[in-house]
Amino acid sequence: MPRLAIGPEFPRELGALDQPVRKDAVVALRRFLLNVAGAPHPERVRGGRDQRVATLRLADGHRGVVVRHRDVYWLRTVLPDPDAWSYARRHRYGVNPALGVVEEWDAEALERVEPALRRSARPSRLFDSICDGDLLGLGLDVRALRLFRLLTTEADLAALEPLLPPTQHVPLAVLARGGSLSEAWRELDGWRASDEATGPIDPDDLYTALLRSPDRAVFVPGKVELDRVLEAPGWCTFPHPPQHRLARAARYEHPVLVVGGAGTGKTAVALHRAAYLAAYGSGPVLLVTFSQGLAEELSARLDLLIEDEVVRKRIEVDNAERLAMRIVADAEGRRPSLVGPGARSLAQLTDEALRLLSLSTGDLLDDVDPARKPYRHIVVDEAQDISPAQWRLLRAAAPHAHDDLFIVGDPHQRVTDTRVALGALGIPAVQHTLRLSYRLPQELLSFVVRLRGGGPASGLVKGSTEMYGYHATRHGERPMIRAYDSPEAELAGLRSTIESWLADGVPPGEIAVGARRPGLVRAARLALDGLDVRAWTFQHLKGLEFERVALIGVADGVVPEVPDDPPDDPYARARALQRERGILFVACTRARAMLYISHSGRGSPFIPL
Repeated sequence: MPRLAIGPEFPRELGALDQPVRKDAVVALRRFLLNVAGAPHPERVRGGRDQRVATLRLADGHRGVVVRHRDVYWLRTVLPDPDAWSYARRHRYGVNPALGVVEEWDAEALERVEPALRRSARPSRLFDSICDGDLLGLGLDVRALRLFRLLTTEADLAALEPLLPPTQHVPLAVLARGGSLSEAWRELDGWRASDEATGPIDPDDLYTALLRSPDRAVFVPGKVELDRVLEAPGWCTFPHPPQHRLARAARYEHPVLVVGGAGTGKTAVALHRAAYLAAYGSGPVLLVTFSQGLAEELSARLDLLIEDEVVRKRIEVDNAERLAMRIVADAEGRRPSLVGPGARSLAQLTDEALRLLSLSTGDLLDDVDPARKPYRHIVVDEAQDISPAQWRLLRAAAPHAHDDLFIVGDPHQRVTDTRVALGALGIPAVQHTLRLSYRLPQELLSFVVRLRGGGPASGLVKGSTEMYGYHATRHGERPMIRAYDSPEAELAGLRSTIESWLADGVPPGEIAVGARRPGLVRAARLALDGLDVRAWTFQHLKGLEFERVALIGVADGVVPEVPDDPPDDPYARARALQRERGILFVACTRARAMLYISHSGRGSPFIPL
């Protein structure tokens, strides 16, 4: 029986096919797995760069491209027949000798590039000071070494990036900008999906290499697993190596803090960690976030991620405010009142919940009797907006033991005035940083970094967190900034833009409209009447993501919002201004592909020139 692994591009490309073609392709794959009569068989590729590459006829006029070794088949893509044959001839595959992960090379394009590099090469080249042995020690491919030796400038290397596996480009990029061999190795090691020893690396062992590459392949032993991979969103089935390593670590002796910029996958890490602890941990898991809306979103995503109902029921999803209310309600036998005579504020309820929890569980003997706590493991998303009192409550709700707190957040995406270092609250978290944005194209990432200011932000850790070294995995469209003479013209421009996006084939659910004030949101909804596109305030966009996002009313006096009674203290005014900047930053980073910003009159001073 064949062992079939699916690559991340295949489900996306299959989903873009017409329904009859898609249905035939799925039926063909099921037959292939069962090795029954009528199943597609691998066909050799004439003139290919890799003898292991073959094609499978999956539907009329469409073929899948596979890399095979013995009984292992790695399904890369599905394309119309001519494109499939071209793709199969163009690429070659290998195993990185340093990490043991699979690599894909655009060999045909590299062959065309080499003569041009030879013609433009100068006497002094980029890696002249580094010997072959040191380059090979970083896992660089020996067959490509001659090509790398031709590079003269960083621009030459940047031009090669789309043609190279990331595990080849990353160490070269570090060396090209003057980094040391040890720095290059550290960057490369970030692409390792597991901290556990992987054993000797066999360049011919495709099966083990695919197992080491969770972002590149998922094995599907049967129909159920195949259908799940084809239907589930990519973040469920193809976690990137840093995400996989953090989420599936066997054991953490201390609390963990994962910080990262927009689109680096922090929430995906939190979801996968919660799922892992529910399956392999030693007690109930609480996944907690900033707001009830985000809690509902996380709960829905967990339903997609976890198939086993028993495992799923081990995870409770809540926000910190509701957790406090629930603890007080359980103790008093009724829901506490937030309005009217005898009402308590949310801050008072949080303090009361902490008092009640301390009475019932205490903080001693956690390692001896952790079951006294309501939760064995707590995973926190959007940590930058959790208040000090809420942190004390969360700390008291789980024992001081291994795998107790797993925290993700980004101080630069704060939308509240909360600033607290976890260490000051008795949470000595070990920090990990994610710097690669998978959601935002580089053009949008550069824009929002300039908008945010790129400077440090305080909170979560002692000192400040720098927005330094973040970069994207792809390029895309620059943000569109549109100025209008009047609010009416701006709303008309919004409708025209949304209509053009819908005409491009973007589903309504992949489009979001945002504004700073509720009144502007209502105006946008009226202007978009009949288009079935959602509109929210900037704050309500927090934690969500869409293919395209339009933000309106980003004008001076609206963003930043000017309070009726501004604080006298210059420090307080500066914090309020930075909070407003953060709110706009969060709204802008909800877009995966395209961002549209409009204003009437003078634009917001936050918009970078």
